[in-house]
Amino acid sequence: MSLCFAQNEAKPEQKIVETSKRFTSYQKSPIQLSENDLWRRISKGNTLKPRSQKDLYWHIKWFKDNPNYLTRVSKRAQPYLHLVVREVEKAGLPIELALLPIVESAYYPFSYSHGTASGLWQFIPDTGKLYGLKQNYWVDERRSVIRSTRSAVKYLKNLHALFKGDWLLAIAGYNSGPGRVQRAIAKNKAKGRKTDFWNISLPKETKGYVPRLLAVAELIKNPHKYGQTITFIANEPKLESVYVYSQLDLSLISQWTGLSLDKLYMLNPDLNRWATPDVSRYELLLPIEKVASFKKARAAYPKKKQLNYKRYTIKSGDSLNKLAKKFNSSVAYIKNINHIEGLKIRHGEKIIIPIPKKSKDYYSLSKDQRTERRLNSQKHGKKFIHKVIKGENLWLISNRYDVPVESIIKWNNLSNTTKGLQIGQKLIIWQVLKVKASKLKDLTKIGVKVKRTINYRIRAGDNLSVIAHKFGVRVSQLRKWNKLSIKKSLKIGKKLKIIKSIVKQ
Repeated sequence: MSLCFAQNEAKPEQKIVETSKRFTSYQKSPIQLSENDLWRRISKGNTLKPRSQKDLYWHIKWFKDNPNYLTRVSKRAQPYLHLVVREVEKAGLPIELALLPIVESAYYPFSYSHGTASGLWQFIPDTGKLYGLKQNYWVDERRSVIRSTRSAVKYLKNLHALFKGDWLLAIAGYNSGPGRVQRAIAKNKAKGRKTDFWNISLPKETKGYVPRLLAVAELIKNPHKYGQTITFIANEPKLESVYVYSQLDLSLISQWTGLSLDKLYMLNPDLNRWATPDVSRYELLLPIEKVASFKKARAAYPKKKQLNYKRYTIKSGDSLNKLAKKFNSSVAYIKNINHIEGLKIRHGEKIIIPIPKKSKDYYSLSKDQRTERRLNSQKHGKKFIHKVIKGENLWLISNRYDVPVESIIKWNNLSNTTKGLQIGQKLIIWQVLKVKASKLKDLTKIGVKVKRTINYRIRAGDNLSVIAHKFGVRVSQLRKWNKLSIKKSLKIGKKLKIIKSIVKQ
C-alpha cells in the first residue's frame, strides 16, 4: 500500500509557523458542498484528527500547487464512492477511510504500483490472497471494486484491533505492514518514549501517508478555503450487484445493457479476459438503471449460446500450452471443461474450447489488450522488446540493457521478484543513452572507446556460450578478459568480468 503522489521534503519548523498562517486567509471563489453531496456526508462524519494543522501543511500545499488534481480524482471516484462509503460505514469504520483510495490509487481501479500492488486499495498479491482475493487466469479480485473494498475493510478492522483501537497506527500498518509498526512501537517502549503514530520512527513514505489522508479529509471538508473544486457526487447508490451463475461473454453483457466494453471493464476491473470467470457464482457490478434490462435479456437468451465453443481435433505437435495460447484460454480451463487429467493429450482426440464471440481487440480493457498497449506505448529513449530465455532473471536483463531492475518491473507491471519470469515472456525495455548521440559520433571518429565493466557471478547451468549470449559478447572475449583456459571448467559462484561497449549499445 503506497502513496500515489511524490512527497515534499520537510522544511524548517520556523518556516512552517510563518507560512501556515496563510491557510486560514487563502480564499478562492467559495465552493460549498450541497446537502445531497456524498462528499458532505463524508465530511460530516470525520473523526480522525492530526496533532495540529502544521502536520498537514506540506500535503495541503501540494494540492494547492496542483489545484486540478482533486477535481480529476473526485470525478474518477463517482461510480465507486457510494459503494465504498456503504461498506466502510456498515463495518463501523471511520467514514474518512473511504478516502483512502484517493491516497492509494487516485481512485483508478487499474492502478498498479511498486510492481506488485493493484486496484483501488493497492493490495499486494500475498495480502490479497490472505483476505480471499482470487488471482487467476480469469480474474484478479484485487482490482474488484466490491470485493477489494470488503477485504480492505476487514484488513483495516483487524489492524485496528491489533493496535488496540488506535486508527492512525492501523492506517500506518496498512501502508507499511503491521510488523514494521509493531517494531517501531516496541523500540519506543524500550526507551520509555511515547508510542503513538506521531512519535514512533517509520519509513518516510509511511510518515507522510497518514497526514496525506488527513489532509485530503480537510480539503474535502473545506474546499473553498484551499481553492479546490470537488466534483459533485449525489448521495445515492449508483451500482447494483447482479449474480451470474455461468460464464457469459462480455460482448453479450454489453449488448444487453447498452454499456460499452470500456464501461463494463471499468465497473468490473477484476475481469482479465473476454468473459466472466468459470465459477458457480460471480458478482457483476452494473449501473442500477441497467439491471432490469440485463436480467430480462439474459432470461430470454438461450443458455447454450451464452458462450462460444469450438470443437477441435488434436493434431500432431499440439500441447495444452500451445492450445491455451492459440485460443486465448488457460490450460486449467481447457482441462476442466474437457475432464482431462494430467497434461497428456492424444492425436486425433476431440475436445471443446471456449472462444470469444468477437475479435481479440474488441475486448478493449482485457489483460491482453492492456499489455499490448503497454508494449506499444512510447516513452523517452529507445524501446526494446526483450524475449526471456532460459536462465535469465531481472538482474541479468538489467545488466544487459544497463537499466535499473526497478524500471523493468515498472514498465512491465511485474511482481517485485525474479521468480515470475517465464521463457518466451516479452519485456519492454526503455534504454536512454547517457552520452548524446552527437558526442558518441565524435568519440567513435577519434577512436575513443566508451566502455563499462560488469561483474557476473556464475550460476548453476551456466557455460561460456550461455553467458556470452546473455550479454551480447563473444566466448573468446570472455576467455581473454578473465584469462580462462580452454580446459578449465567454470565454477559456480566465481565472478566473471564482462566489458560492454556503450557506444555499440
